[in-house]
Amino acid sequence: MTDITSHEGGSRAGAGLKLVLFSLIGIIFFFVPVTIGTKSTILLDHAATALAVQLRPVAVAFVCLLIAYGAIGPFVRGSWNRNVTEAIFSTLRVLGLGLSVMYLTGVGPETFFAPDMLPFLFDKLVLSVGLIVPIGALALAFLVGYGLLEFTGVLVQPVMRPVWRTPGWSAIDAVASFVGSYSLALLITDRVFKEGKYTVREAVIIATGFSTVSATFMIIVAKTLGLMGSWNLYFWTTFVVTFVVSAITARIWPITGKDHPADRDQPLPAGKSRIQTAIDVGLDQAQAAPPLHALLRDTFVDGLRMASIILPSIMAVGLLGLLAAKYTPIFDILGLALYPFTWLAQFNDPMLAAKSMAAGLAEMFLPAILLKEADLGLRFVAAVVSVSQVLFLSASIPCVLATSIPLSFRDLIVIWYIRTALSILVTAPIAWLAISMGWLA
Repeated sequence: MTDITSHEGGSRAGAGLKLVLFSLIGIIFFFVPVTIGTKSTILLDHAATALAVQLRPVAVAFVCLLIAYGAIGPFVRGSWNRNVTEAIFSTLRVLGLGLSVMYLTGVGPETFFAPDMLPFLFDKLVLSVGLIVPIGALALAFLVGYGLLEFTGVLVQPVMRPVWRTPGWSAIDAVASFVGSYSLALLITDRVFKEGKYTVREAVIIATGFSTVSATFMIIVAKTLGLMGSWNLYFWTTFVVTFVVSAITARIWPITGKDHPADRDQPLPAGKSRIQTAIDVGLDQAQAAPPLHALLRDTFVDGLRMASIILPSIMAVGLLGLLAAKYTPIFDILGLALYPFTWLAQFNDPMLAAKSMAAGLAEMFLPAILLKEADLGLRFVAAVVSVSQVLFLSASIPCVLATSIPLSFRDLIVIWYIRTALSILVTAPIAWLAISMGWLA
């Protein structure tokens, strides 16, 4: 008995060491700026920049392989025509592959080679995403694999039902959605929904309110808009705004009209405090986690898979969106619907802001691309809104439609509009305060 107890105690102590040490490593990778040379940014950004600059031919070849895999894979697997949405986006990814080849070979219409078209999309966006997402996936293993999410999730359970109208156990789902990726988050949400642990309304709240792009994608947005010097302010503002907007949308149409027979919350274990329960579930996860090398391998493969889907979509939808913004009135028309909110936010050019924010419906990066030369306040708001809108046509909306959650395309467009409008109104005062206080430079 003594041996068994001693073994369990040692195992628990080892789990505690993993929880603290690995979580700390993840926090350092994602949230601690480090100065190397004259540049101060987080380590993930330093690593991706070093690869892109010092090993550019290798980096370009690596990214091209990902694009080719993402474009060709669905046709090899036979999944490209599984439904209309999959067929459309599989076709767009093939177009993205073709555009990448055109750019690298220098063959194609002159319009495509303007500095703010294919050169910007490939060099500044696709190359960065193709490097940061796999590298970020490795770092994410430390942040989400050894109990930090579970520990945090239990601590925030008391606010989930009153604030976001979701059950306590959705806290882990919600946090995982934000620091992980929308594809992984939607997979989790769909699985829990099919197990009957979420009502339709709860699943919709989580799928459309928390399943946004990951922290690694946020780095790309911040880099594009010149905000890496204020990374922590940007990250935490986005975190707060996303969840504030989600709390509001959970209480208005169309989400309020979704089926919700009854709440399904679970109490804390008898005789245990919340902090003790949080520690226990964190230790349980650390104890049950696979070996580090296996977790790093799995998350890296997930990062590669995600990047392969996103990169050709960025090339295709990004170029179509940029061409539409430059040569058609599509986003001017969409922007009219957002103009009252950008006007209320007191931007110097509210129509430009509205048009650019509207472009986020096509691809979440488009507002960052269109506003990269804008004033600081508008760049900051655009960076936050592009993430807190959650829904966009190039990736997250098709992912939602692929789940078993009963959401129509119309519902998703309406929710996108409401989230974008609210995000502008919530973020603008924060931006002006941050500039006046010298927090944003």
